[in-house]
Amino acid sequence: MSELISIKDQQFRPYITEDNIANAVKRISDSINKDLADAFPVFLAVLNGSFMFASDLLKEITIPCEISFIKLASYTGTSSTGMVTELIGLSNELSGRTVVILEDIVDTGLTINELGKLLNEKNVKQIKIATVLMKPESYKGNYVVDYVGIEIKNDFVIGYGLDYDGQGRNLREIYVLV
Repeated sequence: MSELISIKDQQFRPYITEDNIANAVKRISDSINKDLADAFPVFLAVLNGSFMFASDLLKEITIPCEISFIKLASYTGTSSTGMVTELIGLSNELSGRTVVILEDIVDTGLTINELGKLLNEKNVKQIKIATVLMKPESYKGNYVVDYVGIEIKNDFVIGYGLDYDGQGRNLREIYVLV
């Protein structure tokens, strides 16, 4: 892994290697392939952050499935605004379907709760949640997170889709704020 990096006015140090991320994604895909073999799930990637996870995960999914995208926002800078705004809505027919929400990171659970409400209004059969990173100390969500790649402390992280004011998403590894 690299040394310290600077993005805007902040310093970040290496935290999780590309290999550790790949192993976590593989564990998640193996579980989903087994658990949802007969479900024909719709993967719902939460943009922008989950784009790398969604891409890597779907390459490992061997069961019939579909993918769609939704964009919600709750962060400004390094802290949550406490409000979720739907920016791009759902267009797929989800009634009676198993939906797997794909998140880059599950923090407070605010986004998950809001998305869960939207999905329940569409009469989905079941909601599953898969995330690369989870902050269990911060989670106050109403939903079980079914597939967790790596649990982390309540630190601010970037890379592998996660950003700081729009920057750092392209990093292959995950870095933590110094």
